[in-house]
Amino acid sequence: MAKRIPKQHYTALTQYKRISIQRLRKRLTNKQFLILAAIGVGLLAGLQAVLLKSVVHGLHHYIHYDHEEGIDHLWKALFPIVGIALTVLFVKYLLKTELGKGVANILREIVKGGSNVRRHKTFSHMVTSALTVGFGGSAGLEAPIVITGAASGSNVGRALHVNYKEKTLLLGCGAAAGIAAVFNSPIAGVMFAIEVLLTQITVSSFIPLIIAAACGALVSNIILHENILFAFRLQQPFEYTNIPYYILLAFLCGAISLYYMHITHKIEHFFKQSNRVWLRVILGGLCLALLIIVFPPLFGEGYRSIKLLADGKAFLLLEESFFQPFAQEEWLLLGFVGAIMLLKAIATSITLASGGNGGNFAPALFVGAYLGFVLDRVVNLLGLDKLPETNFTIVGMTGVLAGVMYAPLTGIFLIAEITGGYELIIPLMLVATLAHAMVRHFEPYSMEIKQQVEEGEIFTHDKDTNVLLLLDTSQLIETDVKTIHPDKTLGDLVALITKSRRSLFAVVDAKGHFKGVITLDDVKNFMFDQTLYDQRLVKEVMQDPPARIYVNERMDVVMRKFDETNAWNLPVVEGQQYIGFISKARIFSQYRSELRNITNLIE
Repeated sequence: MAKRIPKQHYTALTQYKRISIQRLRKRLTNKQFLILAAIGVGLLAGLQAVLLKSVVHGLHHYIHYDHEEGIDHLWKALFPIVGIALTVLFVKYLLKTELGKGVANILREIVKGGSNVRRHKTFSHMVTSALTVGFGGSAGLEAPIVITGAASGSNVGRALHVNYKEKTLLLGCGAAAGIAAVFNSPIAGVMFAIEVLLTQITVSSFIPLIIAAACGALVSNIILHENILFAFRLQQPFEYTNIPYYILLAFLCGAISLYYMHITHKIEHFFKQSNRVWLRVILGGLCLALLIIVFPPLFGEGYRSIKLLADGKAFLLLEESFFQPFAQEEWLLLGFVGAIMLLKAIATSITLASGGNGGNFAPALFVGAYLGFVLDRVVNLLGLDKLPETNFTIVGMTGVLAGVMYAPLTGIFLIAEITGGYELIIPLMLVATLAHAMVRHFEPYSMEIKQQVEEGEIFTHDKDTNVLLLLDTSQLIETDVKTIHPDKTLGDLVALITKSRRSLFAVVDAKGHFKGVITLDDVKNFMFDQTLYDQRLVKEVMQDPPARIYVNERMDVVMRKFDETNAWNLPVVEGQQYIGFISKARIFSQYRSELRNITNLIE
């Protein structure tokens, strides 16, 4: 039996590690130290992304090809329910804590958790997404990869004892490296980290992000085979005469993005109505199986089917489907592709809402590719023009990704990199920006973060709101304001004024309930008239404050109350119970302090 290492040895190792880090920091400048840390985070996150991608690819290959007689398509459709069930079992009985799905959870950790991501997220999202997507769940791996990379960056930062700014930057480095590795696109990884995670960033912060993303892409290049990577080769050049069709595609991408967001919300709400975990698993799994039986391309991420569309082999999508005998019927094929385009959002939502783990990044690319193909094929079949199918399929991915994920720059550079050049940069920019602008007109925030933004839990691109979210209402409460009972006399109030350094007084009854407020301005005209000392009571001169602040209110709501009332001091209550006061001056002081902390990630 192995001997346990004594506690004093652990302490000695910890001290040795801390001393080694301190010596290293003394030899390097702050930027050099962070660049070295970014290299380590990039390599680690790249390895994690490659491992996850390889496992899922291996599972798919086993299910589809590694059998002499093959697995019947009807049996394949049942694999997703197995993956979802295994995911739920892992979370419930092995992890035994909340998994925390979606990129919004990382944003919440940046705001509320000091960029300290829980250690289990360095592996839990890899395991659960591998089970869900590997067994055919109709979701993407990118969100789990981002969370895993961000968790690794955060925990490396914690081990190196860096401050909040540096830890946040390393968190972003991990996310950038993960995206760079899975797509072999370092610039897209950097853009994703900037657009989605690091809402406040300086030019100097680009260096660690770029280095981390390059390391992630390097790991991907060395280890992953070409058939695993998501890449295309353009078959036709861009023609400016097709600009009107690209503009039409942009608005269609915006419309389908809004549909995607709406249907996702509806399905999530439906499944949340039931607290019975296994009922959700069975119901979701069976619904997903039915969809896959009729429309086989809904199995898994769907990148293979995107490549088929881009390569002009759309008829192969009908393999294993009931419609295979009609593969040469152009309009039936078009209807089949259009149906899959609309059903992908439903399949992804069911996968995630029923207990699986994954993301919407790959499904957004999937829907965009199908939309671009449908538009192109309709125009060509009607004889209106002769459009290049590959180009419209590829550009459509950018439009829906920009609309669903609110990341137009990520979409532009991702497609530019995976196609090996910038031949399509003009339509990519046009479609991404127009689709994104259209969706933002109707929905200010993406479906990934909308609820958390409304609850004030994550950052947005509004710096003022971001700083206010860092302020804790309970830490700003001032308790040195003197209190007085409403039945006390003016004389008692004057006596209290002589003992107080404040010009503000809270009127509180015997039960501690807040009744009103008195300022020196309220009584200065008659406070020296001693004939009134025994005649006038406090409750006769007190005023009702223009607003009340509640203990658990967010600071942006608190600040709005100050702005609307033009007050400099407002009482804080919990129910009817008096707690203290908050002053605008103290908010401004704390605001300036926090602003210095987040304005520059690297000084």
